[in-house]
Amino acid sequence: MAVWGTGNVGRPSVRAVVADPDLELAAVIVSSPDKEGRDAAELCDLERPTGVTATRDAAAVLAGDLAGGRVDAVVYAATGDTRPDECEADLLACLRAGADVVSTSLYPLIHPGSTPGAMKERFEAAAAEGGGRSIWVSGIDPGFLADLLAPVLVGTCVSVRRVDIRETFNYATYDAPHAVKVLCGFGGSMDDPPPMLWPSVPTMVWGGVLRVLADTLGVTFDEVDEVIERRPLERTIELPIGTFEEGTQGAFRLLVRGLVNGEPVLVIDHITRIDDTCALDWPVPPGGSMGCHQVIVEGDPDVTLTLEAGDSVDPAHLGDRNVGGITLSAGRIVHAIPEVIAAPPGIVTAMDLPLVDGRGLLRR
Repeated sequence: MAVWGTGNVGRPSVRAVVADPDLELAAVIVSSPDKEGRDAAELCDLERPTGVTATRDAAAVLAGDLAGGRVDAVVYAATGDTRPDECEADLLACLRAGADVVSTSLYPLIHPGSTPGAMKERFEAAAAEGGGRSIWVSGIDPGFLADLLAPVLVGTCVSVRRVDIRETFNYATYDAPHAVKVLCGFGGSMDDPPPMLWPSVPTMVWGGVLRVLADTLGVTFDEVDEVIERRPLERTIELPIGTFEEGTQGAFRLLVRGLVNGEPVLVIDHITRIDDTCALDWPVPPGGSMGCHQVIVEGDPDVTLTLEAGDSVDPAHLGDRNVGGITLSAGRIVHAIPEVIAAPPGIVTAMDLPLVDGRGLLRR
């Protein structure tokens, strides 16, 4: 199998493939000439060489022209945020070549029922052309919180009134300057909302995750709405990715809400800061950590599940919550590959897959 991309998602994806006894790494696809020809271990924080060198020739990988032969699955970890058309073309090429695909990148595929008709037809045709392939896009927000942990937690309750899927993070250490400054707008003018917060964009990004959860729980929304708040920095801060001036955007909160009879019943809630002292009246992670994910259930009983993940690989980011959360998103899709291969052709969701239990991953 191949991993396409060695960025924030691709690096832990390569490590997950190497660690999984049911998978074999055959190729790593990169876009940078600086990465080409280097062993995947060097690019992805592995101690031992893999014998797989990175290539920019994606077509050759999909055609089976490289030493590893034809790949039967692809972990697509390249970004789709700033290049959605190229991302779609890459994913279609994988399917047409006969490879099943897992990815975090193309948001309209997260919930097949909401996928635009023409796009859905293109993917169904590509899946058929490749011999009945499947594609699962989980999202990166993270995918497993809404489609795995929330349904299990709800299933332990007597009754439920509302479920919130909350991510609370400080992006000061997030190694993605374009995403932090341009897409999220940190350090930008309070007069100009960033692209992530433009009307309808939050629903485009997180609406699929919300609707997968609704389908899983048997909920039908009357409507889905968005609530956006932004706060300015009260001081200037210096970070590795740049200077963020007092008065510029320092925090935002977005909620994508599924409403029934005018009341929110399922909610995606993202609270993101660039400085811990900003917007302290909003929820903060317990214990003062820089980030956590939570499933919050109002019902009988009230339940809060808090999940924190810290990086344990890169010496420069040990304990980093941003890195840890992304690593979990990568592991989630990689270890599900055998189940995606066995799934029905076309676009699938977590509802189409059995529980992935991590068999064989424990190392002594």
